[in-house]
Amino acid sequence: VQLQASGGGLVQAGGSLRLSCTASRTILSSVVMGWYRQAPGKERDLVATLRSGRDANYGDSVSGRFTIFRDNAKNTVYLQMTSLKPEDTAVYYCYTKLEGAAYWGQGTLVTVSS
Repeated sequence: VQLQASGGGLVQAGGSLRLSCTASRTILSSVVMGWYRQAPGKERDLVATLRSGRDANYGDSVSGRFTIFRDNAKNTVYLQMTSLKPEDTAVYYCYTKLEGAAYWGQGTLVTVSS
């Protein structure tokens, strides 16, 4: 499966962005999809994941500001980001896990200026 992410860009602190990630094939709602991010010089960290039957899972630093949701008919997962901070600057990677294998999108850069 291929994951195509989009929606990154430059935004001022306090602003909002919405990221999208579309899979090249059907992803059942029971399969996890989500987002991770990697800032320069840092490890890749959880942003948010979602699958049916479970609450969304958020990283501590984004909880209350970011919302993950899916449109299963479009095989797309979204990340609505609000109240952005300069420390949210990173490459954001879409993620899913199928039959034990992790799949990653190409990454989309989010830059938050102060």
